[in-house]
Amino acid sequence: MASFHLEIVSIDGLKFEDEVERVTLRSIAGDVAILAGHTNYCTAVGMGTAKLILPDGTERHGACIGGMLSVMDKRCHLLPSTWEWSDEIDVERAKEAKRKAEEKLREERLSEEARLRAQAKLYRALIRLQTAGAK
Repeated sequence: MASFHLEIVSIDGLKFEDEVERVTLRSIAGDVAILAGHTNYCTAVGMGTAKLILPDGTERHGACIGGMLSVMDKRCHLLPSTWEWSDEIDVERAKEAKRKAEEKLREERLSEEARLRAQAKLYRALIRLQTAGAK
């Protein structure tokens, strides 16, 4: 299968730069898969587990939250707000974040803003836990 150049750069710096056969991730409009020869494209990134297929068939997974994805002139740039490789996720920290968010959501007198923040924290924790298990 043909490959293309992928660069992943988060606020923490360069996370990946190499050839891949495919990258699959969640955009704000749904799941997208980018293959070699993809037309020029740009979208906002949602929250989910991104999957990279390397030319040797190896799969790598990362928790990808927010940001932008662009394909331009046969090169793909992923600029996530947050990126964590599956093997770098602190599972205990993610479980604790999940527990705290669930506890917050059980509060009876919670403002709409606080509820939305707690839901977002819960979803981020669930994505991290899902990605950590995707190895």
